[in-house]
Amino acid sequence: MSIKDGDFIKIEFTGKVADTRDVFDTTSEEIAKEADIYVEEKNYEPIPIVVGGEHLLKALDEAVIGLDVGDEKTIEIESQDAYGNRDSKLVQLIPMKEFKKQGMTPVPGMVITADGQNGRVLTVNGGRVKVDFNHELAGKDVIYDVKIDEIIEDDEEKIKSMIKLHYTYPNMDIDKTEITFDGKVVSIKLDEIARFDQKSYMDITFARFRIAKDIWENMDVDKVNFVDEFEKKEVEDDDEVVLDESEKKEVEDERVEE
Repeated sequence: MSIKDGDFIKIEFTGKVADTRDVFDTTSEEIAKEADIYVEEKNYEPIPIVVGGEHLLKALDEAVIGLDVGDEKTIEIESQDAYGNRDSKLVQLIPMKEFKKQGMTPVPGMVITADGQNGRVLTVNGGRVKVDFNHELAGKDVIYDVKIDEIIEDDEEKIKSMIKLHYTYPNMDIDKTEITFDGKVVSIKLDEIARFDQKSYMDITFARFRIAKDIWENMDVDKVNFVDEFEKKEVEDDDEVVLDESEKKEVEDERVEE
């Protein structure tokens, strides 16, 4: 079955700079190690996307339409359709005092974030710091080698694929996610370990919104609920309660006071 717009798929890819063939991104652990871009915390595996869901470059989205499972394709993308042309206005001089206010010592190559944009420090000269806010691949033609790993048909698996795409938490077991359908309403209960996520409330809410948006825009669903449950654990009468030394001392002190 050929891929069409709105399909949930899993895709493998390797992105390279056209001029140098330098690899800048890949789903293959082997290729990442060969290219010296391996990141230990990253999971190297086919990634789930919705075709047309703006998870990939638009040119990539368009190129996979019509492919089938197992198909491979090499896609050449010009800079303006990839990460944009370079814009000289995005190379800015920032006073050193602005960095000092944040307790930062800028050095060439440092990546910073300002007004929601990522930039790379080019030079530090006296009281001024030159920062480039262009994407690191701006102005470069790129090549992607892609392979279609799977077309996801099952509705629960579609939802799980969007959770994997948008919400990452170490040791979370996606198979422990509980998904229930009630007409056009979907309820999602994540693995219990997700309760201990230390991300900010805003980051978690935004991740949930992106999951919900992909679901209701590409499935026959009008509402997505995320369920958080906290259940009281009953202690049985015959259960042994083990106290640590500090707790034992508190109990003994209370007895003395009585």
